[in-house]
Parts: sequence; structure tokens; C-alpha cells
Amino acid sequence: MSVTLRYRSRLGTSRANFNPEDDLRLVHDTIAAALPGADRDSIEVSDKPAGPFGSFSALHGRSIAAAGMKHGDMLFIRFSESGQRSTDNDATPLKPSMPATSANKLSGAAVTIESSAATTALAATASARNARKSDAWKTVKQHPLDDALERQSGKIPRPRSRMCRHGPKGMCDHCTPLEPYDAGYLEEHKIKFASFHAWLKKINSATNKPENNSSFIPPLSEPEVTVDPLCKSGHAPWPEGICSKCQPPAITLQRQEYRMVDHVEFSAPDVVDSFLNAWRKSGSQRFGFMYGYYEQYELVPLGQKAVVEAIYEPPQVDHADGLELRHFEEEARVEKVAKACGLERVGLIFTDLTDDGTGTGKVLAKRHVDSFFLSSLEASMAASFQARFPNASHWAAAGKYGSKFVSAVVTGAVDGTIDIFPYQISEQGTAMFEAGIIEPSTDPNSILVCTEKDGHQNNVYIPDVFYSRINEYGRQVKENAKPAFPMEYLLVELTHGFPVCPQPRFKKAEGKSGFPIENREAVGEAADLAAVARQLDIGKETSLEAVRDFHLVQYLAGTDILPTTDLDLLCSAAAFGDADAAAKLVAGDAWATLLVILQEAVPSAGRTG
Repeated sequence: MSVTLRYRSRLGTSRANFNPEDDLRLVHDTIAAALPGADRDSIEVSDKPAGPFGSFSALHGRSIAAAGMKHGDMLFIRFSESGQRSTDNDATPLKPSMPATSANKLSGAAVTIESSAATTALAATASARNARKSDAWKTVKQHPLDDALERQSGKIPRPRSRMCRHGPKGMCDHCTPLEPYDAGYLEEHKIKFASFHAWLKKINSATNKPENNSSFIPPLSEPEVTVDPLCKSGHAPWPEGICSKCQPPAITLQRQEYRMVDHVEFSAPDVVDSFLNAWRKSGSQRFGFMYGYYEQYELVPLGQKAVVEAIYEPPQVDHADGLELRHFEEEARVEKVAKACGLERVGLIFTDLTDDGTGTGKVLAKRHVDSFFLSSLEASMAASFQARFPNASHWAAAGKYGSKFVSAVVTGAVDGTIDIFPYQISEQGTAMFEAGIIEPSTDPNSILVCTEKDGHQNNVYIPDVFYSRINEYGRQVKENAKPAFPMEYLLVELTHGFPVCPQPRFKKAEGKSGFPIENREAVGEAADLAAVARQLDIGKETSLEAVRDFHLVQYLAGTDILPTTDLDLLCSAAAFGDADAAAKLVAGDAWATLLVILQEAVPSAGRTG
């Protein structure tokens, strides 16, 4: 009478027939032959899925009956590839193999895959997945503002009303403080989106309940829109294989109900006015990076605002209807100097202005409710920068969630005046852009969903995408987003403004027009040693006000005349008005060397009167 033994490995389940008196060496050989590429000596066996496992070779010389194996028994097998030894059992996720140079579409047609691109995409996705499954949230260092807002309750106090029937120290439903995410309060004060920390308190209260003494679970997680390369179902990694466990779910687009930054504040009107001068002189559009810092925004419960102190204009080629960004070679140096000035890159800003031709200074209103607010191409750019500057958070399993990076467009308002409109792209939209699921279209108000053909060529799985809308009968219906869907589903609007009493960090010296802004040679503005000499009034005693210019500091940092210690003193004097730092700087040898260089380069600069 024969017995049937079943065996299960990461390659699947199979079976074989034996006689009860057969040696287990025969079972070992049979199983090894059925496992292509397996190292025979590495095969281990157990009667339980989780082990303990033992070497199959150690059972040689015993019969099936003597080992206690019966008809229908299941053996659990683990092994390593030839030339490798594995100490992990099958419950450990498989390491993704190198992608093949070719694969098949779902239809069976062959498609060539660029090895380097496929490897890079797979490695990046695997790294992101590993981060999500790790304990990164325990060690990540948050932004100081996030730490400060976490310590606040955000409760919105309410005074006693005529409905209250208690004493001055009592409280009832009519005067109990409201939660910072209270929908009625936000609607009453015309706050379109809840602040990030208010929304975080809302979802955390539903996820973690300290009163139950339960373990903390990070309530935030990034949208899952890509194939899991670490799937442990036994198949080859994407694009060679896919299953229901590793493929991303269908995506239903929803308007984001919160925003990472609530308000953009320009420290002084001159910050924007100086940026607009390039358009006024040339009629061409202009692009810049906004440098500043983040503060609490009091007008929104637990709100945040980005305070812009300066705009740096990277290398670019400007046109009347657009612009081209060039390679930003000095980016690292610009970031270093900004950090020394107590600033960070908070966003980007660009113009879309066209004079209306009336000679009154008014411009055309090209962006409005009947056209578009932010084009799909601009949204793609904004999403790429948001992904590049993630927001560190120990409320997210991956240690990061969202971004504080904002994008602002300077364009014409409906009344013909020049106005600023800041935006962010939703977390869902940013993830889809980064994954290659969506792309810009020629229609500025529409986003294209990539086709299955495009996805396979780029080694990207394209899930189903849906969105909800109100149809002509007034009912909410869900529609397939392919081939395109409205841009509004990804857009998050911010507010902007200027302080009542401006106190900018960088101030123009009295009687000075300011140091020329970088990369403006096309409009006749050159940042050179002659401009430095004019700014510092060579031949006279250098004043503190003369060096309080962000663009001057950036230019001097690029000349490499001042060493790091003197450059730090210059940044302290320019950004914070530190008189002691300015005195040490002017008394140093490096500053004296700079003055000599300026006098030799610009002889007329040394003569006064």
C-alpha cells in the first residue's frame, strides 16, 4: 500500500507517492528534483509551517513509517538557492530578484524593459516599503514647529451664552471648547481646509485610545499606489509576476480635507516687488525659490504659515509665454548660506503675467473659475518638489508624511490687478505623480491617467482610478478617471498676505536700490564686483545696513573670498542685524582682502566725493 506525502515550499504545494518502507533519502531526492535551482543540502523540513526545521540529510537511513509519516501528511520545506545558504524560514519576505530585461503584458505580448530604469524603480519602491514597515517613526526628528503644535490642545474657547444656566466656573454643551477640527467653526470662519495638526488629532483619536492601555499605532501612512516588491506569495517580482496581495488597490480620488501649510506670508511687499521687476523690464515670465521659515498661524486652529524673507532666482531662460529652468549648479551653496541665515526653502514662485495693453498697469486675468487655476504641468512640477522635500513626522510609520513645500503663481486677478495664488498638491496626487500613474496633459485643467501600455514600458503598474462627481440629475456618481480627470481633485488652496507692520530680516540701506538679483543678465542687471563696491560704498566706513541683503550674501559666498568663519559672521550680520558679528567681520583680514580686491577690480570705487 503506497502513501501520499504532500510538501509545501515558497514555490507552491505538490505531492508524491511512496512506499512506507522507502528510505527518506528517496523522499529528499524527489523533493529536491521538484525544486528547480534549490541547493539540495540546504533543504530543511518540518511538520509545522513555523518550524522548528531540521536538515533533511539528517533523516537519511530511516524509513517513512519509522519517521511516523502517514498517508496525506503535509511537509513544510524551506531551502536556499544553489550557492546560497538561508537561515530564514518561508515566513520571511522574499528578496526581490533583479528585474528581467523583458517581460510580458497582461495580454501576453512581449515588452522590453530598460534594465537600469527597472532596477532603479524597483529598488526605490522596495526601500520605501521597507521604511514603512520599519520603526522609522520612533527615531525621526520632526520640525520644531510640529513639536510645538503637538504640545497644544488646539481647543477653541467659547464664551458663556444666554443658553448657559451655570455659574462662572461651570461649563455646559453651549460653552464647552470646540475641537480644532470642528466643521461648524471652520465653515463659520470660512476656513476651507482644516490644519494638518487639527486633522491629525482627529484621526489619532480614532486610531489610538490611551484609556484602553493599547499600544501606539502610527495613524498616518502614505497612499499605497505601487506594487509591493516584497510580496511573499511565491511569485517572481513585478513585472514578471503579480498577485492580488501585492497589487495596489483601485484609487478613488477625493478632495483632501486638510492642508500641510495654511498661509503664505511675505515679510515685506518689497520681496515680491523685486521679483516682479524682471517681468516689468522684459515682459518675460520669471521663476524663483522662496526662502523663509515656518511659524504658527493664529487665524486657523493649530495652523502653520510659511514666512518668505527672500526669493532666489536660479538659472533660467525666460519667455513671454513660459520659461525653461537650467541646471542649478550652485544649489548646495545657496542652501548652505540660507541655513546660516536661519532660512530654509519653503516653496517656489513663478509669474504668469500679460499686460492688458491699456497702459494702466493692469494685466489679463487668465486664471479663473472658467479656465484653470494651476495647470497640470505646473501641478506635476509642484508634486515633484513636494516629494523631494518631505515632512518628517513620528505620526507616520515611514517617519515622513506630506510636505510643507508650497507653490505660488503670480498672475492677474479678475479685476486686472496682480495677485498671488499659493497651492499645494494633495498627498494622493503627489504619490500618483511620483509613481508614474498620472501625467500632465495639453489641457491645463485635466490630468491624464497613463495607459497600460505606458505603464509596462516604464515598469509601472497602473491601477484603476475613479472619481466622484455630481451628474446632470444632481446625483453623485462614480466615474472611471481614464483617460483624464479634472485637476481640481488634486489641488489644495492656501491663503497669502503681508504683515501689518513689516519687520523683514533683510533691509535695503537708505538711498540704495538693493544688490542686483542673481541670473538677471538678460534684463541688464549684473551681480559683479562693481555692484558689490557700490553696495558697500568702498572708501567709506562699511555700515551694517549695507550688508543686510540676501543676494549680496549669496554673491560673496560664491566668490570664495571669505572663509567659512567670516561667512557665518556675514550671515549673522545680514539676517539678524548682529552688530558684534559685523564688527568682527570688518576687523578681520578676509574683509580687508575683499576691499583690496574691490579697489583693484573697480579703481573708481576707491575714490569718494
